[in-house]
Amino acid sequence: MGMKERIKEKIPAWRDRVNRLKRDFGPFKVGEVTVEQIFGGIRGVQISVSDISYVDPMEGVRLRGYTIPETLALLPKVPGSAYPMMGGLYYLLMVDDMPTMEDALEVEQEWKANSEIPSCVFDVIHAMPRSTHAMTLFSQSILALQSQSVFATEYSHGLAKKDYWEYYLEDGVKMTAKLPGIGAYIYNYKYQDGVYIPPDPDLDWSANFAHMIGKGDHREYQDLCRLFFVLHSDHEGANVSAHTSHLVASALSDIYLASAAGLNGLAGPLHGLANQECLRWLLNTYEHFGKLPNRDEFAQYVRDILTNGQVVPGYGHAVLRVTDPRFTAQLEFAEKYMPDDELLYLVKLGLDVIPEILLETGKAKNPYPNVDAINGTLQHHYGVTQFDFYTVLFGISRLVGITTHAVWSRIFGKPIERPKSLTTQMLEDMVEGLPPMGNGSGAKE
Repeated sequence: MGMKERIKEKIPAWRDRVNRLKRDFGPFKVGEVTVEQIFGGIRGVQISVSDISYVDPMEGVRLRGYTIPETLALLPKVPGSAYPMMGGLYYLLMVDDMPTMEDALEVEQEWKANSEIPSCVFDVIHAMPRSTHAMTLFSQSILALQSQSVFATEYSHGLAKKDYWEYYLEDGVKMTAKLPGIGAYIYNYKYQDGVYIPPDPDLDWSANFAHMIGKGDHREYQDLCRLFFVLHSDHEGANVSAHTSHLVASALSDIYLASAAGLNGLAGPLHGLANQECLRWLLNTYEHFGKLPNRDEFAQYVRDILTNGQVVPGYGHAVLRVTDPRFTAQLEFAEKYMPDDELLYLVKLGLDVIPEILLETGKAKNPYPNVDAINGTLQHHYGVTQFDFYTVLFGISRLVGITTHAVWSRIFGKPIERPKSLTTQMLEDMVEGLPPMGNGSGAKE
C-alpha cells in the first residue's frame, strides 16, 4: 500500500484528535509570553504543534517518535550499506509508520519516475553568474519548478478544502524527487566546469547525489550522503526554515513557493550557514598553529578566543542540553572510515576541551557540540571542500521534512497564520499597569 493510501487511512483519527482539542479545550492557556521573549525572537514560546519531529532536550531530535540511533537502526537499508535509504525516511515522516523494505523501495521508485528536471531549471541556473551563491541558485531552481504545481492548477479550477493535502503530497513527491539532481547540477556548474552526470537508475536517492557529482564509485561517500540526508531531514516545526515555509504555505501558496521561502531562511548565517563557519574555524585553527596542537595549546587558544569576545562555532544549542546525537552519529562514521584525518583530530580535541572551558566561563547553557561542529569536516575529507555548497546539502535534506509539514498542515486544515503585534507604547502601558492607549503613536503624552 502506497504512502497516499496509508495516510488516507490515518486521517480520520488524526482529525478527530485535533478537532477534540479545538472544540473541548479551545480556551485552555498553554503559556504566557514575557517581554523578554517578545524582544528575544520569541525563543522558547510554544506556538505550533508538529508530530513529525520533536527536539528532546536530553535525547535530541525524535523523528516520528524515534531517536536518531533508533531511526538509523530501524530504517531499511540498501544491501551492503549500514545506512538507511531516504525513501524509507520519507515514508516514516509522511505516514507515521516504520516502513518495510517494500515501502522504502516504492518511494525510491516513485522518486526515480519523477526525477527528470525540466529545462527551465537549467535556464535559470545558466542565467546567473557562476559566482552566485549556491543557495541562491538552489532557491531559484525550486521556484522555477513552480509552474508544474498540481495543487496550484487544481486550486484554480476549484478544489475542496479536504482534498488540498493530496495535491500537496503529489507536488511534494515530485519536487523532492528532483532535489539530488538539482543539487548536483549546481555543484557541477559552480565547481566542476559544468560537467553533467546523469543519474544511475540502480542507485538510491542519496547515493545518486554522490554519483552525480562524480563520486559514483566511492561507497564511503555514498554512505555519508545516506547518513547526512537522514540526520538533517527535520528539526521540529518552529526553526527558521520550517516555520517560514509553514507561514508561507498557510496562505495556500503551493509547496514550491513555500519550500523556496524556507530555503531562503536556511541560507542565513544564524541557521544553515553555521556548518561552513565551523569548518572555517577548524581550518583557521590548524593554520594558526601550523601543526596539530596538543591539548594545552588548544585549550589556551580557545580561552584567548573567548576572552577577545569571539565565539567557538558549533557548540551550544537552543534546546539541547547534551551532545547532539546527530554529531555523535557522524563522529562514529568518521572514526570508522577516516580515523587519521587531521581535522577530525581537531574535532575530537574540541569535544574534549571546549565544553569544559565553556562551563568554566559560563558562556553557554549547553556547552556541548551540535551537528554543525562536524558536518564540514566529513564533507572536506571526501573532497567536497566548497564551503558555500554545504547549506545546499542541508537544504536537499531539509525539504524532505518541510514538505511533510506542509502536507500535514493541509490535512489538519490549518488556517492562515496571523499573530498580532503591539506598539512600544502599548507594551509600556501594560508593564506600568496603565490602560492601553491603543493609538499606536509610540509617543507618551
